[in-house]
Amino acid sequence: MNRHPSLASLLESFFRHRLTKQRNASRSTIASYRDALRLLIVFAAERAGRKPSSLAVEDIDRDMILAFLDELEQKRKNSVQTRNARLGAIRSFFHHVAANDPAALGVAQRVLTIPIKKSHTEITHHLSRIELDALIASPDQRTQLGRRDRTLLLFMARTGARVSEALSVEACDLQLGQPRPQVLLRGKGRKDRIVPIPHDLVKALQALMRERGIDQHHSGALFVGTHGARLTRFGATHIVRRAVAAATANMPELARKTISPHVLRHTLAMTLLQSGVDLLTIQAWLGHSQVATTHRYAAADVEMMRRGLEKAGVSGKLPMRYQPTDSVLRLLESI
Repeated sequence: MNRHPSLASLLESFFRHRLTKQRNASRSTIASYRDALRLLIVFAAERAGRKPSSLAVEDIDRDMILAFLDELEQKRKNSVQTRNARLGAIRSFFHHVAANDPAALGVAQRVLTIPIKKSHTEITHHLSRIELDALIASPDQRTQLGRRDRTLLLFMARTGARVSEALSVEACDLQLGQPRPQVLLRGKGRKDRIVPIPHDLVKALQALMRERGIDQHHSGALFVGTHGARLTRFGATHIVRRAVAAATANMPELARKTISPHVLRHTLAMTLLQSGVDLLTIQAWLGHSQVATTHRYAAADVEMMRRGLEKAGVSGKLPMRYQPTDSVLRLLESI
């Protein structure tokens, strides 16, 4: 009789075989799945009053996972999108459990019935040109860290790279010579793309590389921390927050905005759109797998909508809204 596999052995085979060898998942995907399952296991161990190493698959059942998802939203204040991303990682693991542990098939099937939660489409936030310039200019250029911070902000703002893509860039991914300066970005799902680099970013990158004593043949992280290790996502987020705090002194309205590294990506997309660049080009630039993802920028651009009204000659005078006479219908109308 085959031995019942432990939770640890299932986790190891999931990451080392299913994700790495069978699905050829990217480094960022593996890290995202690892973080989701780590959070779940720590949560389950605390609820069960046991060590994580003593948990079995049966301890992480449907009710436990539902409680974990509630914890993400209510206490950790995760968005619905983040909650769904965590659930996606959990479901992927339980597909692996179902295929490799027949005794846990019932538990896995019940977990796989947990639905993805619907969410409202959020407004895509972006910065104006003046706000973006103030943010990029805020790091102290008299210090090495300040010069690195400005270059990272400029890189994300000019290339539209996701924060993980920006931090994965190595010097050998850059082509800074004329006539076509460009950078190779390693996107989600191993979808690589090349995007152009404008002149101000070329100068900033050349200065950063001179200061670090590296050239374009260097195979190592371009953006590093104080100890020379590759910057982390947390480090990049802290750089943006620090820049926002500094820029707020001269532009107080920035304090009312939620600004993350991803907002710089949104800002480039909106700038390209408002400059007349077509959606398919923006899709290729940002590395979206579907043009529908890119289309949300067009849907969010109120100024383009207003110009469309003016161009179409729409007066804006609307007919009087229908008012129901029946009391029950009025009640329903008011809800």
